Amino acid sequence: MVTHLQQLVDDADRDGIDKLVVGAVVHSSGRVLILRRSAGDFMGGIEELPSGGVEPGEGLLQALSRELAEEIGWCRPLTIEPGFVAGFDYTSGSGRAARQLTFAVAAPDRAVTLSGEHTGHRWIDPADVHDSDLTPESAQTIHAWARHSAGNDDVPGSSKPQRMSPEG
Repeated sequence: MVTHLQQLVDDADRDGIDKLVVGAVVHSSGRVLILRRSAGDFMGGIEELPSGGVEPGEGLLQALSRELAEEIGWCRPLTIEPGFVAGFDYTSGSGRAARQLTFAVAAPDRAVTLSGEHTGHRWIDPADVHDSDLTPESAQTIHAWARHSAGNDDVPGSSKPQRMSPEG
Protein backbone atom coordinates (compact mmCIF):
# COMPACT_ATOMS: atom_id res chain seq x y z
CA MET A 1 0.00 0.00 0.00
CA VAL A 2 2.85 2.40 0.82
CA THR A 3 4.33 2.03 -2.67
CA HIS A 4 0.89 2.57 -4.21
CA LEU A 5 0.34 5.72 -2.10
CA GLN A 6 3.74 7.09 -3.06
CA GLN A 7 2.92 6.42 -6.72
CA LEU A 8 -0.26 8.51 -6.35
CA VAL A 9 1.80 11.39 -4.94
CA ASP A 10 4.46 11.00 -7.63
CA ASP A 11 1.81 10.95 -10.39
CA ALA A 12 0.26 14.16 -9.05
CA ASP A 13 3.65 15.84 -8.97
CA ARG A 14 4.42 14.68 -12.50
CA ASP A 15 1.03 16.01 -13.69
CA GLY A 16 1.69 19.49 -12.28
CA ILE A 17 -0.80 19.25 -9.41
CA ASP A 18 -0.22 22.01 -6.84
CA LYS A 19 -2.58 20.75 -4.13
CA LEU A 20 -3.46 17.24 -2.99
CA VAL A 21 -6.81 16.63 -1.30
CA VAL A 22 -7.90 13.39 0.36
CA GLY A 23 -11.47 12.25 0.78
CA ALA A 24 -13.39 9.27 2.09
CA VAL A 25 -16.38 7.25 1.03
CA VAL A 26 -17.42 6.56 4.63
CA HIS A 27 -19.98 3.78 4.44
CA SER A 28 -22.11 1.54 6.62
CA SER A 29 -24.62 -1.10 5.54
CA GLY A 30 -24.35 0.02 1.92
CA ARG A 31 -25.08 3.67 2.70
CA VAL A 32 -22.62 6.54 2.29
CA LEU A 33 -22.05 9.54 4.57
CA ILE A 34 -22.39 12.95 2.93
CA LEU A 35 -21.90 16.34 4.56
CA ARG A 36 -23.42 19.75 3.77
CA ARG A 37 -20.87 22.60 3.53
CA SER A 38 -21.49 25.79 5.47
CA ALA A 39 -22.85 28.57 3.28
CA GLY A 40 -19.85 30.91 3.69
CA ASP A 41 -17.22 28.37 2.53
CA PHE A 42 -15.87 27.62 -0.94
CA MET A 43 -18.78 25.97 -2.79
CA GLY A 44 -20.95 26.68 0.24
CA GLY A 45 -24.21 24.78 0.60
CA ILE A 46 -23.25 21.77 -1.51
CA GLU A 47 -23.17 18.24 -0.20
CA GLU A 48 -19.84 16.43 -0.29
CA LEU A 49 -17.83 13.53 0.96
CA PRO A 50 -15.58 14.20 3.95
CA SER A 51 -12.38 15.63 2.49
CA GLY A 52 -9.61 18.16 2.90
CA GLY A 53 -6.15 19.25 1.90
CA VAL A 54 -2.93 17.40 2.57
CA GLU A 55 -0.65 19.61 4.66
CA PRO A 56 3.10 19.91 3.97
CA GLY A 57 4.94 16.91 5.41
CA GLU A 58 1.79 14.78 5.76
CA GLY A 59 1.26 11.44 4.10
CA LEU A 60 -2.05 10.74 2.36
CA LEU A 61 -3.42 8.47 5.10
CA GLN A 62 -2.18 10.77 7.86
CA ALA A 63 -4.05 13.65 6.19
CA LEU A 64 -7.18 11.51 5.77
CA SER A 65 -7.12 10.55 9.44
CA ARG A 66 -6.73 14.21 10.47
CA GLU A 67 -9.53 15.36 8.14
CA LEU A 68 -11.94 12.72 9.43
CA ALA A 69 -11.12 13.75 13.00
CA GLU A 70 -11.71 17.42 12.15
CA GLU A 71 -14.82 17.03 10.01
CA ILE A 72 -16.75 14.15 11.59
CA GLY A 73 -15.11 13.75 15.00
CA TRP A 74 -13.45 10.38 14.36
CA CYS A 75 -10.43 9.95 16.59
CA ARG A 76 -9.78 6.29 15.95
CA PRO A 77 -7.42 4.34 13.71
CA LEU A 78 -8.70 4.07 10.15
CA THR A 79 -9.00 0.94 8.10
CA ILE A 80 -8.68 1.84 4.44
CA GLU A 81 -10.29 -0.73 2.17
CA PRO A 82 -7.79 -2.14 -0.33
CA GLY A 83 -8.33 -1.86 -4.04
CA PHE A 84 -10.30 1.37 -4.16
CA VAL A 85 -9.11 4.89 -4.76
CA ALA A 86 -10.97 7.31 -7.00
CA GLY A 87 -9.48 10.55 -8.19
CA PHE A 88 -10.39 13.69 -10.02
CA ASP A 89 -8.67 16.97 -10.82
CA TYR A 90 -10.17 20.43 -10.36
CA THR A 91 -9.25 24.06 -9.82
CA SER A 92 -9.34 25.05 -6.14
CA GLY A 93 -10.95 28.21 -4.80
CA SER A 94 -7.51 29.84 -4.85
CA GLY A 95 -6.99 28.86 -8.49
CA ARG A 96 -4.54 26.01 -7.85
CA ALA A 97 -4.52 22.74 -9.79
CA ALA A 98 -5.87 20.24 -7.25
CA ARG A 99 -6.32 16.49 -7.23
CA GLN A 100 -8.70 14.75 -4.84
CA LEU A 101 -7.92 11.13 -4.01
CA THR A 102 -10.84 9.40 -2.31
CA PHE A 103 -10.48 6.18 -0.31
CA ALA A 104 -13.17 3.85 1.10
CA VAL A 105 -13.53 3.64 4.89
CA ALA A 106 -16.07 1.41 6.63
CA ALA A 107 -17.93 3.08 9.50
CA PRO A 108 -17.99 0.81 12.55
CA ASP A 109 -20.82 2.95 13.89
CA ARG A 110 -22.71 5.99 12.70
CA ALA A 111 -21.68 8.54 15.34
CA VAL A 112 -20.80 11.79 13.57
CA THR A 113 -19.77 15.07 15.22
CA LEU A 114 -19.58 17.87 12.68
CA SER A 115 -17.10 20.74 12.63
CA GLY A 116 -18.09 24.30 11.80
CA GLU A 117 -17.29 23.59 8.13
CA HIS A 118 -20.54 21.66 7.79
CA THR A 119 -24.14 22.31 8.78
CA GLY A 120 -25.53 18.80 8.38
CA HIS A 121 -24.97 15.22 7.37
CA ARG A 122 -26.95 12.23 6.18
CA TRP A 123 -26.48 8.67 5.02
CA ILE A 124 -27.61 7.93 1.47
CA ASP A 125 -27.92 4.92 -0.76
CA PRO A 126 -25.62 5.26 -3.81
CA ALA A 127 -28.69 4.96 -6.04
CA ASP A 128 -30.04 8.18 -4.48
CA VAL A 129 -27.20 10.55 -5.40
CA HIS A 130 -29.53 12.22 -7.90
CA ASP A 131 -31.58 13.42 -4.89
CA SER A 132 -28.62 15.28 -3.43
CA ASP A 133 -26.62 18.45 -3.93
CA LEU A 134 -23.42 16.50 -4.59
CA THR A 135 -21.06 17.68 -7.32
CA PRO A 136 -20.89 15.39 -10.35
CA GLU A 137 -17.39 14.34 -9.22
CA SER A 138 -18.61 13.23 -5.78
CA ALA A 139 -21.59 11.44 -7.32
CA GLN A 140 -19.27 9.62 -9.75
CA THR A 141 -16.98 8.66 -6.87
CA ILE A 142 -19.91 7.18 -4.91
CA HIS A 143 -21.07 5.25 -7.98
CA ALA A 144 -17.51 3.98 -8.56
CA TRP A 145 -17.35 2.80 -4.93
CA ALA A 146 -20.74 1.06 -5.28
CA ARG A 147 -19.57 -0.78 -8.41
CA HIS A 148 -16.33 -1.71 -6.68
CA SER A 149 -18.05 -2.96 -3.54
CA ALA A 150 -20.41 -5.03 -5.69
CA GLY A 151 -17.35 -6.85 -7.04
CA ASN A 152 -16.80 -5.04 -10.34
CA ASP A 153 -13.09 -4.21 -10.31
CA ASP A 154 -13.32 -2.13 -13.50
CA VAL A 155 -13.88 1.16 -11.67
CA PRO A 156 -13.58 4.25 -13.88
CA GLY A 157 -11.47 6.88 -12.16
CA SER A 158 -9.97 4.42 -9.71
CA SER A 159 -6.56 4.25 -11.31
CA LYS A 160 -6.11 7.56 -13.12
CA PRO A 161 -7.67 10.80 -11.95
CA GLN A 162 -10.00 12.46 -14.39
CA ARG A 163 -9.98 16.20 -15.08
CA MET A 164 -13.29 17.64 -13.90
CA SER A 165 -14.62 20.98 -12.82
CA PRO A 166 -16.14 21.22 -9.33
CA GLU A 167 -18.74 23.57 -10.74
CA GLY A 168 -20.16 20.74 -12.81
